[in-house]
Amino acid sequence: MKNILTLVVMLLFFGCSSEKEKKQPAFGIVIHGGAGTILKENMSDEMEKAYIEKLTEAITSGHAILKAGGTSQDAIEKTIRVMENSPLFNSGKGAVLTENESIALDASFMDGKTLNSGAIAGVKHIKNPISAAIKVMHNSPHVLLSGTGADRFAVEQNLDTVPESYFITDRRLRDLKRVQQLETDKKITLNSSEQLYFKNQRYGTVGCVALDLNGNLAAGTSTGGMTNKKWGRIGDAPIIGAGTYANNLSCGVSATGWGEFFIRSVVAHDIAALVEYKKLSVKDASKQVLQKVEDLGGDGGVVVMDTHGNVAMEFNTPGMYRAHMNSEGKLTVRIYGDN
Repeated sequence: MKNILTLVVMLLFFGCSSEKEKKQPAFGIVIHGGAGTILKENMSDEMEKAYIEKLTEAITSGHAILKAGGTSQDAIEKTIRVMENSPLFNSGKGAVLTENESIALDASFMDGKTLNSGAIAGVKHIKNPISAAIKVMHNSPHVLLSGTGADRFAVEQNLDTVPESYFITDRRLRDLKRVQQLETDKKITLNSSEQLYFKNQRYGTVGCVALDLNGNLAAGTSTGGMTNKKWGRIGDAPIIGAGTYANNLSCGVSATGWGEFFIRSVVAHDIAALVEYKKLSVKDASKQVLQKVEDLGGDGGVVVMDTHGNVAMEFNTPGMYRAHMNSEGKLTVRIYGDN
């Protein structure tokens, strides 16, 4: 009898221990601040420090929301707003300029549980385009709004709006003038430095994928587009399936790069499809799709996360501003291609 009681006590003890040892639900967040010709030799220590600090601020703000039990939507909105409010990135304040020195901002958001999504394109007065994209998803029957209609919608939703001058920085004005001059001089052979600079003006986007404690994925992307863009050009960032995609059955994706090629390759959805149907890892799926983009002549990068918290931060450019935090709070911040 005594032996039986001892056995029961031991079983209860180890049973309780195993319950305590059960892993907490996975959650995590991954971000990018744009891919392109980002080389350490061209980056001052001061600028490198500024990027690392802002990426850290952005991702820790979203991680805190997830850790407290908040939704992936709220985490993404908060995270991207930090980057939109910084002149370091090509989104919101500090966005690149169109051919006539104006602003045209794009953003999108997708919920992985419901597959609901919202996007805006070509807006000039919405302080935080990611918030407008989320409002489109929740408070309109549409997925994508553009131009003056999207700006008017933002006013009706009581979102913060600002004069166009708020977004324009001296840095972006200089970039525009230089690109316009290089375009004029394209009949003349450009040196390697000028070629890199010219190519790099196609890039720049911020994005985020998050997994919350309820197991729900979401993804968001925000951009100012391409320097010196013409004719109302719209890239991949506001296109669901190209620049942004999320599905709890596969993964969440936010892309950055040469938008025309990402649209043609349907990059974000293609990665998710490979994860869902071919059971590829997020890393292998990302590499495969980016190779397809490269074969077409484009380049860029993606951040991807699945419902287990597995992450990919893949790119085929020299660098990509990026960061990741997992459920244990481990922070990774990177800029260049060799670390």
